[in-house]
Order: sequence, then structure tokens, then C-alpha cells
Amino acid sequence: MLDYVAAVTVTAGGRALPLGGVALPNRRLVLRWLRRQALRLADGHGRNPGPAPAVPWLGVRDVRPVTFHGSDAPEALRAWADDRGRQDHALGALESGRPALLTVVDPFVGLRVTLGAWPVDLWGWAAEASADHPSPPRPRTEGA
Repeated sequence: MLDYVAAVTVTAGGRALPLGGVALPNRRLVLRWLRRQALRLADGHGRNPGPAPAVPWLGVRDVRPVTFHGSDAPEALRAWADDRGRQDHALGALESGRPALLTVVDPFVGLRVTLGAWPVDLWGWAAEASADHPSPPRPRTEGA
């Protein structure tokens, strides 16, 4: 059985920093989470720095905001989130066991934001780990 993980990272000055991530039980939920993060990041463009406004759709697991200096990156995030064909393509990639990735670049400052999701076979990993590490032998109780 596959679970899915998603993460959003920002790379600037050769250093990658995680903005947030989740593990979810199916690919539709993980893609919905990525889409929401893409729209959140895009919609935050042009706002004054400071705390995000309190709106009902901001969840505990939402990524931290990014300040873009140009409009290309936010528009690319919004275009990806609003394009049904690109969403279907990402869903197909996850279904076939491949990652779904989107990277946008803010060329003014060399900022790269990557949204990614990939399947993780947690149950297979656990079964493989237990096969590699057999249970300790049971203590013998003779004459009891």
C-alpha cells in the first residue's frame, strides 16, 4: 500500500530550505494540498511583509510564505494550480509511482520554489525492515 508525501522547498544562494510538507494517505489529497500551497504562495505575492491575514482556509500544515520580487513565479504557480490538464498529469505521475514536481524561479533574486509529491511504500518498507531484522528468539521454559 502506498502513502504519499509532499513538500515545498525554497532554494536561494545554493541553500535549500524546507517551507513545509505533509504525508497523506492518497494521491488526490496530496495533490490538493500542493495545489492549495501553490495558490497560497501566489496569492501572497505583493503583500506587505508581516503576519498572514486570518482566513478560514489557512491550515496548520500550510507552508510558510515566500516574498517574490517579480510576478513570473507567482503567475506560474497560479497557472499550474488552475490548469486541469497539468493536475491530471501530476496525478498520473503519482499513480504510476513517479514524483510530481513543479519548480518556479524568481530570476530577480535567483529564488527557486519547488513543489513536489511522491509515493512512499511505507508498508513495503516496514515489511522489508522486519524481514531484515528477525524477532529475537523466545526464551525457553523447560520443565514448566
